[in-house]
Amino acid sequence: MSTARVFREVRQTLEDAGLRGGFLVRDLRTGEELGLDPDAVFPAASLIKVPLAVAVLERAHRGELDLSVPVTVPADRVLTPGPPGLMRFRHPAVIAAEDLLYLSVAISDGAAADALFADTPPALVQAELRRLGLDGIAVRHRIRTLNDTPADRLPHDEAHLAHALAIGAVTTGHGHPIPQLDVTRANAGSARAFADLLEALWTPSVIAPPVAARVRELMAGSVHRQRLAPDLASDASRWSSKTGTVLTMRHEIGVVEHADGAAYAIVALTESRVPAVIQPAAESAMAHVARLLRDLLRTEGP
Repeated sequence: MSTARVFREVRQTLEDAGLRGGFLVRDLRTGEELGLDPDAVFPAASLIKVPLAVAVLERAHRGELDLSVPVTVPADRVLTPGPPGLMRFRHPAVIAAEDLLYLSVAISDGAAADALFADTPPALVQAELRRLGLDGIAVRHRIRTLNDTPADRLPHDEAHLAHALAIGAVTTGHGHPIPQLDVTRANAGSARAFADLLEALWTPSVIAPPVAARVRELMAGSVHRQRLAPDLASDASRWSSKTGTVLTMRHEIGVVEHADGAAYAIVALTESRVPAVIQPAAESAMAHVARLLRDLLRTEGP
């Protein structure tokens, strides 16, 4: 299939699913890449837990933190439908910081991430990214902010109204009255910036090798595999990833490693204009677009 035809299909797939997207697929052996609006900036949602993990592990590697130290996480007693994890616990939990990393990345536990943010706040995570030469990802707030949107204040059967509000309020410059969706106030980044982070984790870089290896391990253990994994994971490939979701935003970043040694960083950042909480068509479209771009790069180059 020609490059022009692939990109026509990619754009039509996103249009049919009601999505705006920033995609980038990069060959980690050659640096060649294919993208669709890869420099467009999106709110990062839970993708920010990967930079957090890098910062915490880098600090531990330098001896600034002891990851074996137990941390007491208070109970939030959240009873409404929503994210899994410690925030749904009914009693305080005492957990080692290293295990909080697992919960934060592998199951996307927001309370675990915020317990880590207590010792490594957003400004420190941002400074660590800057030290590592990773630009383009803004770290501005903790994860709890993501659980305080209009959708969290409405009954579950009316959550679609929050999505309608979010869709109707976006500005032409992608600002937003909902702070979690405003790229100037929220944690944010582009597909290219997150691909740079993945490349630094999967190939030799300034990130300490034990740190990179641990983050790769955490991402390989992700339990959220409903988006890109169905089109990328197989017996002959390994998919390591992290998802991010807030209101109209559905993202996934990861690396697919093939049995023949090829490896591709894949970033899919999307914004939906469909006012619905559950959107299997959007998940499917994201995976289809990511696979089309990966296949094209794998067979024909950029």
